[in-house]
Amino acid sequence: MPMNVTAVLVLAVIFISTFIRSAFGFGDALVAMPLLAVLLGMKTATPLVALVATSIAFTILLRNWRDVRLESAWRLICFTVLGIPIGLIFLKGAHENLMKAILAGIITAFALFNLLRPTFLYLKNDRWAPLFGFIGGILGGAYNTNGPPVVIFGSLRKWPPASFRATMQGYLFPTGFFILVGHGLSGLWTHTVFMHYAAAIPVLLFGVWIGGKVHRSIPRGKFDLCIHVLLICIGLFLFGQTFTSVFTKG
Repeated sequence: MPMNVTAVLVLAVIFISTFIRSAFGFGDALVAMPLLAVLLGMKTATPLVALVATSIAFTILLRNWRDVRLESAWRLICFTVLGIPIGLIFLKGAHENLMKAILAGIITAFALFNLLRPTFLYLKNDRWAPLFGFIGGILGGAYNTNGPPVVIFGSLRKWPPASFRATMQGYLFPTGFFILVGHGLSGLWTHTVFMHYAAAIPVLLFGVWIGGKVHRSIPRGKFDLCIHVLLICIGLFLFGQTFTSVFTKG
């Protein structure tokens, strides 16, 4: 594939994933990673997605930091950090497909249940935040999927759309920073990565702007519906990843 075509496709993927993240608060990495891995390879795609994701969070927080639920965010962050080392242990094991299948099942079942019984499950306070943050840390350390447990927590807490979007960034920005440091120490920051990142900045800012406009136009009830539909898509995507990996190894 010619280099200029590859560059255009990379920018298109980054725009779409940024738009999704800006509109709903999460979901960008699961869109960007498989596509950019095909276009650029894993060693370039992984740090590039981390740079873009952290930049998205920072950009959204610049305007919406007042909507962050700080009490929830700091608890989630602290216990995510505690869970990451355990996740790294899982990373060294041979349980990736099993863990992804379990995660996909939980995400899909939770979203479907909430679509059918939207007022049945909820949390009155942040007492359970450490548990969700800790699970997020384990999954993040092992498989780079720390977001879904926090999304489920925010959904159970019935955060309004503005708080949901901002608090997710308040959580993902510092945890993303730790991931960036890890990539730097591992030697994944290369000239190619930063060239793609520099080219993507205007597209990233445009995606955040358009996504923000869409986010503000979604009514509260419709926003909850969108979140659960997106969670189902993520669950199905993880199932697809798992089965593809099993059949490929087989």
